[in-house]
Amino acid sequence: MKGIITVLGKDKVGIIAKVCTYLAEHNLNILDISQTIVQDYFNMMMIVDISAPSKSFEEIVEELQQVGEDIGVEIKLQHEDIFNIMHRI
Repeated sequence: MKGIITVLGKDKVGIIAKVCTYLAEHNLNILDISQTIVQDYFNMMMIVDISAPSKSFEEIVEELQQVGEDIGVEIKLQHEDIFNIMHRI
């Protein structure tokens, strides 16, 4: 199973490090990552393997939101099925 993580906000030092550290601590492997900065705004999308997390999907979603609040960005984790279904309709 895969999850899609998006991170948006004002650019600052350590955003990728904080997100990646959280993912590593909870056994979520990064499969792909894309990151850009547009006029001081940080935008990142990651595809992660969520097949063997250390916590439930819902707990990880909430904790990633908290990580985002702590560093001043918005972090969302969504299941890949949402995107697969959207493209079927």
